[in-house]
Amino acid sequence: MEKSNPLKQIIHFDMDAFYPSVEILDHPELKGKPVLVGGGNRGVVSSASYEARKFGVHSAQPMVTALRLCPDAIVMPVRMLRYQEISQQVFDLFFRFTPLVEPLSIDEAFLDVTGSIRLFGDPINIAKTIKALVVKETGLTISAGVAPSKFLAKIASDLEKPDGLTVVPHDGVQDFLDPLPIKMMWGVGKVTQATLKQLNVATFKDLREMPADLLKIKFGKSGLRMHRLSMGIDNREVITSHKIKSIGHELTFSLDILDKTRGKRELLALSNRVASRMRRHGVRGKTITLKVKYYDFVLITRSATSLNQTDDRSEIYSVVCRLLDKTLVGKKPVRLLGVSLSQLSHPGSGTQLHLFGPNDTSSKKKDLNQALDSVNHKFGDKSILPGTLIQDPVETESPLSPGKPPVAGKD
Repeated sequence: MEKSNPLKQIIHFDMDAFYPSVEILDHPELKGKPVLVGGGNRGVVSSASYEARKFGVHSAQPMVTALRLCPDAIVMPVRMLRYQEISQQVFDLFFRFTPLVEPLSIDEAFLDVTGSIRLFGDPINIAKTIKALVVKETGLTISAGVAPSKFLAKIASDLEKPDGLTVVPHDGVQDFLDPLPIKMMWGVGKVTQATLKQLNVATFKDLREMPADLLKIKFGKSGLRMHRLSMGIDNREVITSHKIKSIGHELTFSLDILDKTRGKRELLALSNRVASRMRRHGVRGKTITLKVKYYDFVLITRSATSLNQTDDRSEIYSVVCRLLDKTLVGKKPVRLLGVSLSQLSHPGSGTQLHLFGPNDTSSKKKDLNQALDSVNHKFGDKSILPGTLIQDPVETESPLSPGKPPVAGKD
């Protein structure tokens, strides 16, 4: 039978209500109050403080629902640059103790500290030290789970939030897992839970005692995976880098867009933001996708793939405008627009080189973009904008891909 590696020492760290905690840190008058971070009435909750969660508010919930559940909640806009700044501080702390850091999102990561014990002591001591340093250097709290595997560590870190520390000893894995509800297993959604309930499976122990063959018949390969996890078997390594598959941005509007001209203006803003983020991460993309959600929540996407890579705003905007012609924007009210690029690669990798050197126009575009990025980095991302965008700001911005470490997960 497959067994876990008994020598592994994994810690999963997860910031506590990260976005709201940063807002409370910067606005102390919010302490003790229900705080929501996200869009306006038409947007969604990106994250909620623990005070707000008591009312049933959670991330990804429509803001209008959240405010109905918690009318006294204070809504703060997403400040991604600020969150990334603090996230970088926290991840720098992680790297002081081990090079084996796997980011899961902007506010959580796995650390393999197996090789760090001689320098820093046992994994419990390492976890305690990092927790204390996070408070000292950022003013925020973080929860930790110490265990022999990634699966166990992630469950453990969520059990005693906020500011928790849960340890799963190597010889206590089954005692730890058996009483837990099956909904705590990653990948077990409501449909799977309903099927398991029909099989009288409510806890990890119930699942562990089920015949593996029956689970395979019911769920295929995922049934066997669930059975192994119920026994604490998870041999995945901590992966130190993740390839970004796409980068994008989307906007949800407080009032539906009714005309195509307004739609194009918003797409210009989106193209500008996406292009800037592409260059920040040092990647270019071949496939450009336009996302449109109409007033009736019908969602469509239109994509175009080029032979050449791009990170240029004007090129992205030109393509999405052509894609816009293949939609009902202007004929049907629009609730949301989004732009993203995929098939990403670093400049020069897998691209055909010019026979006589780079095109002069391309070189000038590159120089101009670098100059714009430099100014916006120093003075803010709205320091230099196309003239048509110097109007009232649009509504709710949502980054579709985080960069590194990846953006927001569960907190």
